[in-house]
Amino acid sequence: MGRRREAEAVLLELERRSADRYVPPNAIAAVHLGLGDAEESLAWLERAYRERDVHLLELGVEPKWDELRSHPRFRELVRAIGLPVG
Repeated sequence: MGRRREAEAVLLELERRSADRYVPPNAIAAVHLGLGDAEESLAWLERAYRERDVHLLELGVEPKWDELRSHPRFRELVRAIGLPVG
């Protein structure tokens, strides 16, 4: 949304915090997606799946993930979670 520097600062802060406390991987995935890095966002979503991040239950309906919906890795992740793909 034109605030790249702020998003990068948020990302650094989340990564810093994750060194000593739990930061939901889907939060980091969302920032990467906002920065236009779909591949890194998908990697963090896959990590969220491995860590059983409860926030993934909204992948099927949350609009912030819309730009990933057609990506094969995203579709596979949604399928693995057990949500309808489509």
